[in-house]
Amino acid sequence: MTIELSMFKNIGIIAKQGDPRVIGCLQALVAYLHQRQLDIMVDATGAKLLSDQNVKIATNTEVLGGCDLVIVVGGDGTLLHAARLLAKYDVSLLGINLGKLGFLTDICPTEMEPHLNAILNGIFLEEERFLIHAEVYREDECLSYASALNDMVIHRWSISHLLTFKTTINGHFVNWQRSDGIVIATPTGSTAYALSAGGPIIHPSMNALVLVPICPHTLSSRPLVVDGDSCIEITIDTGQTGQAQLNGDGILSQHLIPGDRVVIEKRQYIRLIHPQGHDHYATLRAKLDWGKAL
Repeated sequence: MTIELSMFKNIGIIAKQGDPRVIGCLQALVAYLHQRQLDIMVDATGAKLLSDQNVKIATNTEVLGGCDLVIVVGGDGTLLHAARLLAKYDVSLLGINLGKLGFLTDICPTEMEPHLNAILNGIFLEEERFLIHAEVYREDECLSYASALNDMVIHRWSISHLLTFKTTINGHFVNWQRSDGIVIATPTGSTAYALSAGGPIIHPSMNALVLVPICPHTLSSRPLVVDGDSCIEITIDTGQTGQAQLNGDGILSQHLIPGDRVVIEKRQYIRLIHPQGHDHYATLRAKLDWGKAL
């Protein structure tokens, strides 16, 4: 049997937790990669599902970060997790979609093998996406930090009324706002929570950030698109009653109290691998149901 040479030699696999559909897809993926005689490293979740197969287990993030390519088996949420985990390593990410939307994980399991054949032989599209980094300060002390590929969201938590906060960009005062909160999204995240809150869709190649108020009190509050290299600072009003919270990609990062400052900037990059012929607009048509003739 002739073994095809692969552009990627060391393959890491990250699997979604708690989804029974993962097992069959994961087994087929590992069998295919074994057939191509590639080195495979599987995260702990995937390894438990493959107890009867000969696979190496990634004991830490650094091991996965040393792979040439990491394949994510799951949905966009699993890929977001992988991106945050591996952003500091020079590794490419490829997604096999078992989720609902698939903006980031764009390979269907039934079409996995032909797409992987082409990708491993060097026929693919690659694009760079940036992550944003948030630091929370309380009286000039940094309490915590978090990274996100999609968005940072500041919203009310233990209060029944609106959240009041100040927005500053690159040291310039922008506004005081009363709303349920605010979404600061990357172009990648412009099709997620920011879109639901009324924000614009931004092409992933653009160096931009979008600030989208959540249910603002005034009709003049509108989404604001700024340069991607901007430094955005959100300060919770000192007269605010109750707590707010900061979420990165939907994961709780920090509870916020009056006077807390959140500083958000672009910080890291990841590389996404897509099949040849990948079309961002075709993805939008499919996922947002734009394709129907009127």
